[in-house]
Amino acid sequence: MSFDLSKAQKPSIFRRIGAFLYDVLLLIAVLMVAVGLVVVPYGVITGEELHKHYLLLEQLYLLLVTGAFYVYFWTHGGQTLGMKAWRLQVVAQDGEAVGVNAAVKRFVWSILSLIPAGLGLWWSLFNPQGLAWHDSRSNTRVVLLPKSA
Repeated sequence: MSFDLSKAQKPSIFRRIGAFLYDVLLLIAVLMVAVGLVVVPYGVITGEELHKHYLLLEQLYLLLVTGAFYVYFWTHGGQTLGMKAWRLQVVAQDGEAVGVNAAVKRFVWSILSLIPAGLGLWWSLFNPQGLAWHDSRSNTRVVLLPKSA
């Protein structure tokens, strides 16, 4: 599936933030299930709380689950649920679908982009193509899809 970038509109930063907030709600539910799948059996088997002994490992696990969430959606249609609601799609710079390597790069760079008060995302306001840091570094872009009839 290819997207015609000549017709692409760059989305506003508020639209991107709105999609992110929708995704956070879904991601919280996914992370709750992921934690339950590990914490409950660990507690039943050992009688202790997981985070007392393996807090760093638990945090890395949740980061991996979060990464898998985004990589899956970006590589399977280019949209998370929040992006669908806000008519956004992630595509490669050439308009093609995003591959796994690009999606992983995008996820890693998006973390680095958001850490300094979201500076990497705010950068899209000044970039002529509307690219955030993680867009540029992963050779991807977010496009605004047209309204369906």
